[in-house]
Amino acid sequence: MDYQITRLKVIDWANERNLIYPGNQHAQMCKVTEEVGELAAAILKHRKADIRDAIGDVMVTICILAEQLDVDELQCFEDAYNVIKERTGKTIDGSFVKD
Repeated sequence: MDYQITRLKVIDWANERNLIYPGNQHAQMCKVTEEVGELAAAILKHRKADIRDAIGDVMVTICILAEQLDVDELQCFEDAYNVIKERTGKTIDGSFVKD
């Protein structure tokens, strides 16, 4: 599946429902947070299908938020990777702790 094609479909879907307009970023951020909470619950319950669904929902809500904020989420993703790629540290109790 091509991410850019799916992204355009998500944006079209959001536009059809009047979700993308200036000033709606706070409501969309609440939606992102809600979906992240659902992901956390699915992980705690070890429900693979719900985890997959929640990750998809998080991605959709982030895509819409990025569009509202006029930022390219893939560029943000790449920028974040470029910050961490040389980072050193160690994993403690399942979490990476940077030096």
